[in-house]
Amino acid sequence: MKDGIHPNYREVCFLDMSNNFKFVTRSCANTKEMVKMEDGRELPLYKLDTSSESHPFYTGTQKSVDNMGGRVEKFRNRFGKTTAKTAAAETPAAE
Repeated sequence: MKDGIHPNYREVCFLDMSNNFKFVTRSCANTKEMVKMEDGRELPLYKLDTSSESHPFYTGTQKSVDNMGGRVEKFRNRFGKTTAKTAAAETPAAE
């Protein structure tokens, strides 16, 4: 590899701020803070709002669209009837 043209690819500690979950992986992410790990290493720290440990999709707590307190049914009641009336009005009557 040529010197001076590649990003700084190194081990970085990512911290999920919602539940304090830490994981280490290699990254080029720019960081300003450092963190001391349990094994004594000092690594750059990158703070995350959400990771797979806290995101509803990955934790299984994501709500289905059909279970949203009747909002879908309310929408269907409000606009479904309008569509049915419009379709009936556009069809010519049999003579």
